[in-house]
Amino acid sequence: MTSTHEQWDIVSGVGITALAVAEGRAAESAREDRLINDPYARALADAADSPQLSSPEAQELMRTMVSDYMGVRTRFFDEFFLRAAAGGVGQAVILASGLDTRAFRLEWPSGFRVFEIDQAKVLEFKDQTLDSLGAKPTAERHAVSADLRDDWASALKEAGFDPSVPTAWLAEGLLPYLPPDAEAQLLETIHEFSAPGSRLSIEHVAGTRGQMMGDEIKQVSEQWGIDLPSLFSIEDRPDPGEVLTGKGWTVRRDPSIEIAAGYGRKFADFQAMFQEQSQMLTAQLQS
Repeated sequence: MTSTHEQWDIVSGVGITALAVAEGRAAESAREDRLINDPYARALADAADSPQLSSPEAQELMRTMVSDYMGVRTRFFDEFFLRAAAGGVGQAVILASGLDTRAFRLEWPSGFRVFEIDQAKVLEFKDQTLDSLGAKPTAERHAVSADLRDDWASALKEAGFDPSVPTAWLAEGLLPYLPPDAEAQLLETIHEFSAPGSRLSIEHVAGTRGQMMGDEIKQVSEQWGIDLPSLFSIEDRPDPGEVLTGKGWTVRRDPSIEIAAGYGRKFADFQAMFQEQSQMLTAQLQS
């Protein structure tokens, strides 16, 4: 199936945000007090050779601001997956996976399957870079080329996804870029494809979408050389936690600031203002 939507690689469109996330994980992994250790993030970031993120200003922003949040966010979702796998979930789906390396760095149970969904060029770049490093997945990994605004469910099934097996789903850094109809369809498809016992974790920014377009975001965009506001979908839409609750999921909300405090981290300046609205939603479909 050919998508009618804009396509991007790792240094254009939404792809550049996946690269920024990898830069953030690399900066966090280099800290003595790191919350995560991603041995592949630096190589992935360097291989892209992105002019947008290579300036001294952008690199300083990564070290002083982004790594804190990326460390907290990544650690939280790492633990989500490991708890789900230990609790009997047999497969994971990482939506808009970007340069995610969990299939290579987490300790998955034997026979566990990880499906990564993203644009073809993004997945090709990651595969080529990790292959050159000799990286081997620690789970049965399936890369699924699909646009989440299209019929990605068919591509997922063709890749071997089994909807009868409890699944751990992850939407990390995804929902701000989806238009309302695509977000609604995403949640509906996840629900339809989830066996009882399935789990879902979402990075969610509460409040109105217009609040994401403040001066702080514009300042970060200027320092990175990335027009972030143009990538966001600013139309308001129903709260995803309320949507899932209406479908029979049990939903928990963890404010990012409280998660950070639990890890011994404290957000400062722009981070603190942004993270007042940031929540991690974790949901489970009851057996």
